[in-house]
Order: sequence, then structure tokens, then C-alpha cells
Amino acid sequence: MLVRVRTGILGAVRGRFAPSPTGALHLGNLRTALLSWLQVRAEGGEWWVRMEDLDRVTAAEHHERDQLAALAALGLRPDGPVVRQSERFERYEAAISTLREQGRVYECFCTRREIREAAQAPHGDLPDGAYPGICRDLSTARRTALLDEGRRPALRLRTDGERFVIDDLVAGRFEGGVDDVVLRRNDRVPAYNLAVVVDDAAQAITHVLRGDDLLSSTPRQRLLQHLLGLPAPVYAHVPLVLAPDGTRLAKRHGAVTLADLAARGVTAPMVLARLGASLGLCAPDAHVTADELADGFDLDAVPRTPWSLPAEQL
Repeated sequence: MLVRVRTGILGAVRGRFAPSPTGALHLGNLRTALLSWLQVRAEGGEWWVRMEDLDRVTAAEHHERDQLAALAALGLRPDGPVVRQSERFERYEAAISTLREQGRVYECFCTRREIREAAQAPHGDLPDGAYPGICRDLSTARRTALLDEGRRPALRLRTDGERFVIDDLVAGRFEGGVDDVVLRRNDRVPAYNLAVVVDDAAQAITHVLRGDDLLSSTPRQRLLQHLLGLPAPVYAHVPLVLAPDGTRLAKRHGAVTLADLAARGVTAPMVLARLGASLGLCAPDAHVTADELADGFDLDAVPRTPWSLPAEQL
């Protein structure tokens, strides 16, 4: 089944930024957050923050506070209470029940190593690490044996060769297939792809702007939206920020958080100007506010190539 997803305004514009509270936001995260905020503000819409804190082992409240403070320092404040995925498990379980009623759920007993080894074979244009279907048709005897071994199953979506075409506002036309994505991990924690579509619908999100590393997962989310009868938001996947060595920017590269830069005398307003300059919105030494950057913002003018952070800024 091939489904084409068309872009368009779905009522009042509402966007969101959804970080995982597992550490400080770096310049790459902050640039994406700024872009999401600018896209919504330019349309006079609402902007929300949702914490993807499903895994309470790695997520922490102090990281959430630090991330919200960093956003506020740049002038990016949500228009309502912060939503936390850790408080919404019942919604995700209800979605799984709906999919189960459709015959779309099966148990997966594979270890990460088994999946990694099997996934090394080519799988066409499916997302990286696509599940090869090892447990898709387990016999009752094999399932019983695995349970007797003490293995706890995850839950996966049973797909049927679905393909989706995404008309992305930044990346353009993207077509991809869908693998048997995880719905719930074997520790009973709901998986990202399920939670994100449930939450986007519940919050009436119309526009999703995020890093282009998530573009290949979008068909997975579109299939879940289709099966659950949820609306599809407009997608915009923006290029990432790269370190001077050409790799994706990360904490290991040096002064990449507001706290790091403040220790070097680089204030939050100075960071905002540098981020704005990377988008062609102002000079790197300008005195601007986020609201001023939003005046006349045009997503079509945003660079379509990654921003390579100069070494002198790290």
C-alpha cells in the first residue's frame, strides 16, 4: 500500500519541541528548537514543549529544568504546561490495545544482538536497523520455550508492505517503507514511535519540525497514525549541526551548551545571534530577540545544508 502525505495547514498552527531530558541541550538541539519556535510564531501559532522521558532510568527532573531554562534564556517559552510522556502510559496502552484488535501486534523475544546481526543484511529502503521479522511467525512451542527461558517479549507492529510518500517542507519528497517497529519494549516501556504519534494527536500538533536524522522514521509514524485514525501533521526535517570534524555535534566536541559557552564569556543573547546568523536571519554579532527573528521568518529560506560549527566557537 502506497500512501501519499500532503502538506497543508490543518487549522490553527501548533508546533512542539520534544527533547529527552537526559542531559543539557547543545547548540544543535537549540537551533532545532529555535527553528520550530520561529516556524510557529511566524504563523501566529502556539508552541509547546513535550518531554520524552519514557525511560525513567536515563531521564531526570534536573535535566528537564536545565533544558527549560536554556530555552527560556533564548526567549523560547511554551504556550502551556510541559507535557511529560512518563505521565501518559495509559494513552499508549490504549493505542496498543487498538492495534491488537486489528491483529497488528505480535511478541518479539529477540535480543539486541540477535537483531543487530540479522539487520546487517540489506532491507531495501527501510529505516536503518530495520527489524527483519525473526519472531513474526513463531510457533506456539517456540514461544513457550522462550518464555520458559525467562525471556520477556517486546511488542511489535505487524506490517504488510506499506509504503508512504512524505511531502516534507524542507527535505522535499521522501518515500519509504515500514518495518515491524517496536510498540512496547520488553521492560514494558512504550516505544518512541508509538508515543510520539499518540501525543502529537492529543496535543493537536499541526507542524512537526525536527532534525533530518528522523526523516527515515516518518513512514513508521504515518502508518501508526493511519491505523489509529489519527491526523498527520505537516513535517519539516532540517539539516543537523555538524562539528568541525564533520560528525554530528555532540557534548564531546567541547563548548556546545549554554553553560559551556557562558564559562567562556558567551552569553545567551550572543548564542541566539549566532544561531540566527546560521539561518541567514541576522549578523552573528547582532543584538536581537527571538521575537525579532520571527518577524518575516520564511522556512523556504532556511539553508538546506548542515551548519558546520566553526572550530573557534567550540
